[in-house]
Amino acid sequence: MTTARFDLLLDDVHAATMSDASGYAAIRDAAIGIRGDRIAWIGPASELPRTALTTRRVDCGGRWATPGLIDCHTHLVYAGNRAEEFEQRLQGASYADIARAGGGIQSTLRATRTATQDALVAQSKPRLAALISEGVTTIEIKSGYGQDTATELKQLKVARRLAAECEVDIRTTLLAAHALPPEFAERSDAYLDYVCREMIPSIAAGRVADAVDVFCETIAFSPAQTRRVFACAREHGLPVKLHADQLSDQHGAELAAEFQALSADHLEHTSERGVKAMAHAGTIAVLLPGGFYTLRESRLPPIEALRAHGVPIAIASDCNPGTSPVLSLVMMLNMACTLFRLTPEEALAGVTRHAARALGLADRGTLSIGQRADIALWDIDSPVELAYRVGGNSCAAVIRLGAVQRMSF
Repeated sequence: MTTARFDLLLDDVHAATMSDASGYAAIRDAAIGIRGDRIAWIGPASELPRTALTTRRVDCGGRWATPGLIDCHTHLVYAGNRAEEFEQRLQGASYADIARAGGGIQSTLRATRTATQDALVAQSKPRLAALISEGVTTIEIKSGYGQDTATELKQLKVARRLAAECEVDIRTTLLAAHALPPEFAERSDAYLDYVCREMIPSIAAGRVADAVDVFCETIAFSPAQTRRVFACAREHGLPVKLHADQLSDQHGAELAAEFQALSADHLEHTSERGVKAMAHAGTIAVLLPGGFYTLRESRLPPIEALRAHGVPIAIASDCNPGTSPVLSLVMMLNMACTLFRLTPEEALAGVTRHAARALGLADRGTLSIGQRADIALWDIDSPVELAYRVGGNSCAAVIRLGAVQRMSF
């Protein structure tokens, strides 16, 4: 008989494995055996091999385990803030009004260009720490507040530095086509020439970005311009993502599908034709309830169409200084349910299994044998509490790559 050997064994635990489409795929009274950085065994504790040898055993006290949470869309590295724009919107100004007046992304661009790497790390680290404290073990961070090669590279390097200093897995995305920088005013095609000729090749050569994103919108870049950036990204071996159909239907979802994008994000104005295209291409829908809430939007993403056509739905914080100053991914579970009418199971799948797919990652997002041992433990009686509660932090422990990073019991 082969003896099971574990470096870490979690017992007296309930597991929301998220391993299939049937709700939480829960195992009550479970045990989870970890060897190295992978899950080596999971199942009912009664079926755990009696001969198992364990280096460290943790009694979880009946807590619930989920996969480590994944925040698959953020703009977390930036300087300054845009609190004054919050007041302006309350006084009637729209997102587009603020952008045209030189605020919005341009305001953050000015602050980020002048900030040093150390300053960006210092300002960004508390935001990241807040998300990690709630069980986030993988997070995507976009650039896009530089719009010149030096600053975009600075943002991406800061993101990589944060990964090392905060012990979290960070995926980086080049979002140079976020807005038009002042030096290219009224010359958007010339700016994209620069992005495609200099920026993408430089970023790809330095291997500091895992994907390329574009803001395809009437106040940003057209579908034709987006297509140019995507074609360039593909030439340099970088997968693509898209800010799609947030403020109007620019057929962004269809464009994302055309390039087999990892994800199309926002989607408030996406048509059923766009949803069908995403389903055919395998593109994940990333919904961002924080931005929807902050901008007081009223047009819902096409939830029923996404369900009907089998498009996986991910949820993310969209952490950014202007339209989603969100530092709680768990809060987004509640918002996804209350604002978008997702079920609690759909919401949790959106920050685990589907969020992993939105980043092109197949090695995490579920509690199953062979997956990364990224696990969050929660002081809850049922997984539905993660979406039910508003405020507070019930995360009792975080395990990443098989190592206990934090434990409060």
